[in-house]
Amino acid sequence: MTADTLNAYWWLPLAAYLIGSTPFGYMVARRAGQGDIRAAGSGNVGATNVARVAGAAAGALTLILDAGKGALSVWLAARLTGDSSFWMIAGALGAIVGHIFPIWLGGRGGRGVATGFGAFLLICWPAALAALGAWLIVVAVSRYVSLGSLLATASLPVLVYFLYAPGHAPAHSVSIGTTLGAILIILKHRPNIARLVAGTESQIRFHADDSRS
Repeated sequence: MTADTLNAYWWLPLAAYLIGSTPFGYMVARRAGQGDIRAAGSGNVGATNVARVAGAAAGALTLILDAGKGALSVWLAARLTGDSSFWMIAGALGAIVGHIFPIWLGGRGGRGVATGFGAFLLICWPAALAALGAWLIVVAVSRYVSLGSLLATASLPVLVYFLYAPGHAPAHSVSIGTTLGAILIILKHRPNIARLVAGTESQIRFHADDSRS
Protein backbone atom coordinates (compact mmCIF):
# COMPACT_ATOMS: atom_id res chain seq x y z
CA MET A 1 0.00 0.00 0.00
CA THR A 2 1.67 3.19 -1.19
CA ALA A 3 1.17 6.70 0.12
CA ASP A 4 -0.27 7.72 -3.26
CA THR A 5 -2.91 4.99 -3.03
CA LEU A 6 -3.86 6.03 0.50
CA ASN A 7 -4.11 9.66 -0.59
CA ALA A 8 -6.23 8.74 -3.60
CA TYR A 9 -8.82 6.61 -1.81
CA TRP A 10 -8.90 7.92 1.77
CA TRP A 11 -12.51 8.98 1.20
CA LEU A 12 -13.82 5.47 0.45
CA PRO A 13 -14.41 4.46 4.10
CA LEU A 14 -16.21 7.76 4.65
CA ALA A 15 -18.42 7.16 1.62
CA ALA A 16 -19.12 3.64 2.90
CA TYR A 17 -20.01 5.06 6.31
CA LEU A 18 -22.55 7.42 4.72
CA ILE A 19 -24.02 4.59 2.66
CA GLY A 20 -24.23 2.41 5.77
CA SER A 21 -25.86 5.26 7.69
CA THR A 22 -28.92 5.22 5.43
CA PRO A 23 -31.63 4.23 7.95
CA PHE A 24 -33.71 1.90 5.82
CA GLY A 25 -35.41 0.23 8.77
CA TYR A 26 -36.50 3.61 10.10
CA MET A 27 -37.79 4.65 6.68
CA VAL A 28 -39.57 1.38 5.94
CA ALA A 29 -41.33 1.40 9.31
CA ARG A 30 -42.49 4.99 8.84
CA ARG A 31 -43.70 4.15 5.35
CA ALA A 32 -45.66 1.27 6.85
CA GLY A 33 -47.36 3.70 9.22
CA GLN A 34 -45.54 2.60 12.37
CA GLY A 35 -43.87 5.91 13.17
CA ASP A 36 -40.42 5.91 14.75
CA ILE A 37 -39.29 2.28 14.96
CA ARG A 38 -36.90 3.27 17.77
CA ALA A 39 -39.92 3.78 20.02
CA ALA A 40 -41.41 0.35 19.36
CA GLY A 41 -40.48 -3.25 20.10
CA SER A 42 -36.82 -3.55 21.02
CA GLY A 43 -36.12 -0.03 19.75
CA ASN A 44 -33.74 -1.38 17.14
CA VAL A 45 -33.87 -0.22 13.51
CA GLY A 46 -32.86 -3.60 12.11
CA ALA A 47 -34.93 -6.08 10.14
CA THR A 48 -35.97 -8.24 13.11
CA ASN A 49 -37.60 -5.40 15.00
CA VAL A 50 -39.12 -3.98 11.82
CA ALA A 51 -40.67 -7.39 11.11
CA ARG A 52 -41.96 -7.61 14.68
CA VAL A 53 -43.53 -4.15 14.56
CA ALA A 54 -44.47 -3.60 10.90
CA GLY A 55 -44.82 -7.14 9.56
CA ALA A 56 -42.80 -9.76 7.73
CA ALA A 57 -42.83 -7.98 4.37
CA ALA A 58 -41.42 -4.78 5.90
CA GLY A 59 -38.82 -6.80 7.75
CA ALA A 60 -37.77 -8.65 4.60
CA LEU A 61 -37.49 -5.38 2.68
CA THR A 62 -35.35 -3.90 5.45
CA LEU A 63 -33.13 -6.99 5.44
CA ILE A 64 -32.54 -6.73 1.69
CA LEU A 65 -31.86 -3.00 1.80
CA ASP A 66 -29.51 -3.25 4.78
CA ALA A 67 -27.56 -6.07 3.11
CA GLY A 68 -27.49 -4.00 -0.06
CA LYS A 69 -25.76 -1.16 1.79
CA GLY A 70 -22.87 -3.40 2.69
CA ALA A 71 -22.67 -4.92 -0.78
CA LEU A 72 -22.74 -1.51 -2.47
CA SER A 73 -19.98 -0.17 -0.26
CA VAL A 74 -17.68 -3.09 -1.03
CA TRP A 75 -18.58 -3.09 -4.72
CA LEU A 76 -17.74 0.60 -4.96
CA ALA A 77 -14.37 0.04 -3.29
CA ALA A 78 -13.59 -2.93 -5.54
CA ARG A 79 -14.63 -1.09 -8.69
CA LEU A 80 -12.53 1.99 -7.99
CA THR A 81 -9.41 0.28 -6.65
CA GLY A 82 -9.11 -2.76 -8.91
CA ASP A 83 -10.40 -5.25 -6.34
CA SER A 84 -8.00 -4.14 -3.61
CA SER A 85 -8.70 -6.36 -0.58
CA PHE A 86 -7.55 -3.55 1.74
CA TRP A 87 -10.06 -1.06 0.41
CA MET A 88 -12.84 -3.64 0.13
CA ILE A 89 -12.40 -4.44 3.82
CA ALA A 90 -12.27 -0.72 4.59
CA GLY A 91 -15.55 -0.30 2.71
CA ALA A 92 -17.12 -3.17 4.64
CA LEU A 93 -16.06 -1.71 8.00
CA GLY A 94 -17.25 1.75 6.99
CA ALA A 95 -20.70 0.40 6.09
CA ILE A 96 -20.98 -1.62 9.30
CA VAL A 97 -19.97 1.37 11.45
CA GLY A 98 -22.42 3.54 9.53
CA HIS A 99 -25.27 1.13 10.14
CA ILE A 100 -24.48 0.76 13.84
CA PHE A 101 -23.82 4.46 14.42
CA PRO A 102 -25.78 6.32 11.72
CA ILE A 103 -25.24 10.05 11.59
CA TRP A 104 -28.86 10.59 10.53
CA LEU A 105 -30.26 8.93 13.68
CA GLY A 106 -27.88 10.35 16.24
CA GLY A 107 -25.81 7.18 16.38
CA ARG A 108 -28.75 4.92 17.28
CA GLY A 109 -28.55 2.27 14.59
CA GLY A 110 -28.93 -1.45 14.17
CA ARG A 111 -26.77 -4.42 15.07
CA GLY A 112 -24.94 -4.55 11.72
CA VAL A 113 -25.60 -8.21 10.90
CA ALA A 114 -27.40 -7.77 7.58
CA THR A 115 -25.05 -5.02 6.44
CA GLY A 116 -22.05 -7.14 7.36
CA PHE A 117 -23.52 -10.11 5.49
CA GLY A 118 -23.99 -8.05 2.35
CA ALA A 119 -20.46 -6.71 2.59
CA PHE A 120 -18.78 -10.07 3.11
CA LEU A 121 -20.90 -11.70 0.43
CA LEU A 122 -18.74 -9.72 -2.00
CA ILE A 123 -15.50 -10.19 -0.09
CA CYS A 124 -15.77 -13.94 0.47
CA TRP A 125 -19.11 -15.38 -0.56
CA PRO A 126 -18.38 -18.97 0.62
CA ALA A 127 -17.69 -17.69 4.14
CA ALA A 128 -20.76 -15.44 4.10
CA LEU A 129 -23.01 -18.27 2.94
CA ALA A 130 -21.52 -20.66 5.51
CA ALA A 131 -22.19 -18.10 8.24
CA LEU A 132 -25.75 -17.73 6.92
CA GLY A 133 -26.16 -21.50 7.13
CA ALA A 134 -24.99 -21.44 10.74
CA TRP A 135 -27.46 -18.63 11.47
CA LEU A 136 -30.35 -20.58 9.94
CA ILE A 137 -29.55 -23.72 11.92
CA VAL A 138 -29.18 -21.92 15.25
CA VAL A 139 -32.35 -19.88 14.75
CA ALA A 140 -34.34 -22.94 13.65
CA VAL A 141 -33.25 -24.91 16.71
CA SER A 142 -33.22 -22.18 19.38
CA ARG A 143 -35.72 -19.67 17.91
CA TYR A 144 -33.39 -16.89 19.05
CA VAL A 145 -32.44 -14.58 16.18
CA SER A 146 -29.84 -12.86 18.35
CA LEU A 147 -28.14 -16.13 19.27
CA GLY A 148 -27.94 -17.10 15.62
CA SER A 149 -26.51 -13.70 14.76
CA LEU A 150 -23.90 -13.91 17.51
CA LEU A 151 -22.68 -17.38 16.60
CA ALA A 152 -22.67 -16.67 12.87
CA THR A 153 -20.75 -13.43 13.43
CA ALA A 154 -18.25 -15.11 15.73
CA SER A 155 -17.63 -17.81 13.13
CA LEU A 156 -17.03 -15.38 10.26
CA PRO A 157 -13.33 -14.57 10.92
CA VAL A 158 -12.52 -18.29 11.02
CA LEU A 159 -14.59 -19.00 7.91
CA VAL A 160 -12.96 -16.15 5.99
CA TYR A 161 -9.49 -17.33 7.05
CA PHE A 162 -10.05 -20.80 5.60
CA LEU A 163 -12.31 -19.98 2.64
CA TYR A 164 -11.00 -16.64 1.33
CA ALA A 165 -8.15 -18.33 -0.57
CA PRO A 166 -8.19 -22.07 0.23
CA GLY A 167 -4.69 -23.32 0.90
CA HIS A 168 -3.36 -19.82 1.54
CA ALA A 169 -3.75 -17.42 4.43
CA PRO A 170 -5.60 -14.23 3.45
CA ALA A 171 -3.94 -10.84 3.61
CA HIS A 172 -3.53 -9.42 7.11
CA SER A 173 -5.95 -6.61 6.24
CA VAL A 174 -8.64 -9.19 5.48
CA SER A 175 -8.14 -11.16 8.70
CA ILE A 176 -7.84 -8.08 10.90
CA GLY A 177 -10.72 -6.27 9.22
CA THR A 178 -13.02 -9.29 9.45
CA THR A 179 -12.21 -9.69 13.14
CA LEU A 180 -12.81 -6.00 13.85
CA GLY A 181 -16.15 -6.12 12.06
CA ALA A 182 -17.20 -9.19 14.05
CA ILE A 183 -16.17 -7.56 17.33
CA LEU A 184 -18.21 -4.44 16.52
CA ILE A 185 -21.31 -6.47 15.77
CA ILE A 186 -20.93 -8.66 18.86
CA LEU A 187 -20.42 -5.63 21.11
CA LYS A 188 -23.60 -4.10 19.69
CA HIS A 189 -25.41 -7.26 20.83
CA ARG A 190 -24.54 -6.72 24.50
CA PRO A 191 -28.18 -6.09 25.52
CA ASN A 192 -29.20 -9.28 23.69
CA ILE A 193 -26.43 -11.22 25.41
CA ALA A 194 -27.65 -9.98 28.79
CA ARG A 195 -31.22 -11.02 27.97
CA LEU A 196 -30.09 -14.43 26.70
CA VAL A 197 -28.23 -15.04 29.97
CA ALA A 198 -31.25 -13.88 31.98
CA GLY A 199 -33.64 -15.97 29.88
CA THR A 200 -35.73 -12.96 28.87
CA GLU A 201 -34.75 -12.67 25.20
CA SER A 202 -37.68 -12.79 22.75
CA GLN A 203 -37.93 -15.83 20.50
CA ILE A 204 -38.97 -15.74 16.87
CA ARG A 205 -42.38 -17.17 16.04
CA PHE A 206 -42.84 -19.51 13.07
CA HIS A 207 -46.62 -19.80 13.03
CA ALA A 208 -49.24 -17.27 11.98
CA ASP A 209 -51.26 -17.79 15.13
CA ASP A 210 -48.44 -16.56 17.41
CA SER A 211 -46.75 -14.02 15.20
CA ARG A 212 -45.90 -11.63 18.05
CA SER A 213 -42.94 -12.19 20.33
